[in-house]
Amino acid sequence: MTVYPAPRVIPPDLYGKHDHDPTTKVIDTVAALRVRWSTLINRRPIRTRADDARFPVIVTDRVLVAQDQAVVDLGLRAPDGAALPRWAPGAHIDIELPSGRLRQYSLCGDPAETEEYRIAVRRIPQGSGGSIEVHDELPVGSEVMIRGPRNAFPFAPPGRGSSAKRLHFVAGGIGITPILAMARAADRLGIDWTLVYCGRSRETLPFLDQLAELRGHVLVRTDDEHGTPRATDLLDGADHDTAIYCCGPAPMTSALVAAVRTMPGIEFHSERFSPAPVVDGTAFEVELTSTGEVIAVGADQTMLDALLAVRPDQPYSCRQGFCRTCVVRVTDGTPDHRDGALTPAEHAAGVTLACVSRCAGKRLVLDL
Repeated sequence: MTVYPAPRVIPPDLYGKHDHDPTTKVIDTVAALRVRWSTLINRRPIRTRADDARFPVIVTDRVLVAQDQAVVDLGLRAPDGAALPRWAPGAHIDIELPSGRLRQYSLCGDPAETEEYRIAVRRIPQGSGGSIEVHDELPVGSEVMIRGPRNAFPFAPPGRGSSAKRLHFVAGGIGITPILAMARAADRLGIDWTLVYCGRSRETLPFLDQLAELRGHVLVRTDDEHGTPRATDLLDGADHDTAIYCCGPAPMTSALVAAVRTMPGIEFHSERFSPAPVVDGTAFEVELTSTGEVIAVGADQTMLDALLAVRPDQPYSCRQGFCRTCVVRVTDGTPDHRDGALTPAEHAAGVTLACVSRCAGKRLVLDL
């Protein structure tokens, strides 16, 4: 029997003000193991192209799908109109933006549409620039390179990989993107499902019209109308033998996990938008072979964050150990590999991911 610690107080703000809640450290340890397992499972090829192949797509249409005009829905097709690699709900693709930035976006269209991918991106003025670039520099006709699809948030509906009898979805803001594809799949399979969709206001929530066309029960709960939701509000409709799928801010996910611990017979699946906090980290140093510079990495700091402080052009994207963008080569020292994307052969060859991996000793020497 697994004994869980007593649930902590649910963070009062589910959108990010209390993103250092101690419960998150426990959750992220479990989540990291699940993502590693999921990554290994999804290495098995189910597509017509190689997993790591880059291939071009054309932006064929753009639609603003939220009343505040801040979420754009893009249609992507192969230049020759050929079928694209198959995908399942929960999958994402890597997009190489014109600036060279690499970003991951969940596929939110219909997997049955084999000739088109759809992604939706919220404009974040204070972000790292990727969302602004999608909004301002990808007009219809633009060609971009993509990789994938990959799936770190696999959907296992009742009777097809899950012992649950019904589904309950929770989406926070743009977290609706993978959930929308799952809800469509549940509708198609005739599965009983409910959804609680939350955000600041109705004007900020995309795809409300598409959700209204589905048969499941959708509850829209916004801060301006109902106040900041509690975990019990977000679990409205979830009961015994329910599988919960959640996508949104980390504090929201943390609050739901704490509540679900007291609910027997519940499955919980989630995808987060922010990097996990460092768990059981110890301080170490990184030496750069090109300059001899030594960089200190704090016990609660990622190697990537330490590198970015002195090398702001160091490439990165997901910050969660699965996209491979921040790969670095280790020439001396013993890495503590914590990723789920690199193979044992790649680890043996001396590469690691700076966003999650650490040092098993005192110093790593890196050739960037």
